[in-house]
Amino acid sequence: MEDKIKQMQRDIALVDELLCSDTEKGIVEFKHNNEDPEMIGKLCSALSNKARIDQNDFAYVIWGIEDGTQNIVGTTFNPEIKTKGNQVFIMWLSQMLMPHIHFDFRKVNHQKGNLILLEIPAAHTTPVEFNKTAYIRIGSATPRLSDYPEHYQSLINNLRSYMWEKAIAKSFATADDVLNLLEYTAYFKLTKQNLPDNKKGILERLEADLLIKKDVGGHWNITNLGAILFAENLDEFDISLSRKGIRFVAYDGDNRAAVVKQRVDGKKGYAKAFTGVVSYINDLLPVNEHIGSTRRESQLIFPEIAIREIIANALIHQDMTISGAGPLIELFNTRLEITNPGKSLVQTDRMIDLPPRSRNEALASLMRRMKMCEEQGTGLDKVIISIEINQLPPPKFQEMENSMRVVLFAPRSFANMSISERTRACYQHAIIKYLDGDKMKNSSLCVRFGIEKKNAAQASVVIKKTLEAGFIKVSDPEHPRGGYEPFWA
Repeated sequence: MEDKIKQMQRDIALVDELLCSDTEKGIVEFKHNNEDPEMIGKLCSALSNKARIDQNDFAYVIWGIEDGTQNIVGTTFNPEIKTKGNQVFIMWLSQMLMPHIHFDFRKVNHQKGNLILLEIPAAHTTPVEFNKTAYIRIGSATPRLSDYPEHYQSLINNLRSYMWEKAIAKSFATADDVLNLLEYTAYFKLTKQNLPDNKKGILERLEADLLIKKDVGGHWNITNLGAILFAENLDEFDISLSRKGIRFVAYDGDNRAAVVKQRVDGKKGYAKAFTGVVSYINDLLPVNEHIGSTRRESQLIFPEIAIREIIANALIHQDMTISGAGPLIELFNTRLEITNPGKSLVQTDRMIDLPPRSRNEALASLMRRMKMCEEQGTGLDKVIISIEINQLPPPKFQEMENSMRVVLFAPRSFANMSISERTRACYQHAIIKYLDGDKMKNSSLCVRFGIEKKNAAQASVVIKKTLEAGFIKVSDPEHPRGGYEPFWA
């Protein structure tokens, strides 16, 4: 009930602001009673595309306002009972718009008359089409987008730069709402800024980092970036955002049919949840007393830096537009799996050496500022180095239909590694040596696997298998003993 009252208050303030503002006219259409379905469909397409060109989050159609005078006169239009043929109008409209957009018809009980407000989200993946045709708003006209190539190009450029982080997670929040919903003290602590002694100063800093932005009526919008990083409780936001919390499951076995020992469905924003989940995993991990042939000291079975970096990568590189899915961490007896929604933007066999490509640049930038992950391009290098130092099986980078998974494996001797694990480790070792300006050799691979010198022939077999698989090549064919490098070098 409280949410409905706040929504109504916001809608009234929004209508008043749209009526007074000249800057919003390109994304607002006023109607009295015209409820022609085809006209409404074309407007949804045109205004959605125009909103993205103008870099606005929404466009609007308001019924009950005289177009010429902009006087509020009320309306008889009721979208909830309207039909198109034998179909409910709203369902018909949804089916005619592609890609599907979450438009919203709302009744507004304005003090000067009853209105209908249609809120149309800006296009965010491709131009929005009505009945297989994309439209655009130019003045009071609604022509086909294809007839105006300059507008089409502007739209495409803005679609490329659209960031999920800037979208609105909660609108019409008071200053107190913002401070209650976001862990703002964590923001100032992690970014090493002094906490201002007044609300105005706090809000200005949050706004500067795109965590909030101004809404109508002196209120604020909390952005997806602000919510996903600093939410006190993600359940206070839309369900599509609350499902982005970090989930952790620990199994008493090596498959998902095993008994679940621990389960945590994270509700905190990543700024707090990230450190918490890393510590939580470390506390559950057994300690290994003997790793390889050169390490005989107590150590967690997975290096902490490897856990931190791979979880951070999962948060940063996930596809936030995939609904109902978020980062998932699964701990088995002999491995740790970290899965995030969305395929990798970089080939899995080039993830170590190529610069990362993030879907969420603002999130990545702020997480690096807060020292939650390594500087750009160094994280996975350090993961592999930590794995090699501890002579663990090589991590596996696995792309699935609509997600990306990284698997860390518990200690296992060279003798117990599979052929594919040995060749993968050899390839990853060649990459690390190459990035250091060096070449992989039989001797360095022996150290990586913990193979004694007298058994160096075992490393030679691995190198041969990796060469046959095409993962590495001889760096200088005229001097084959000079070392090896990755196939792409």
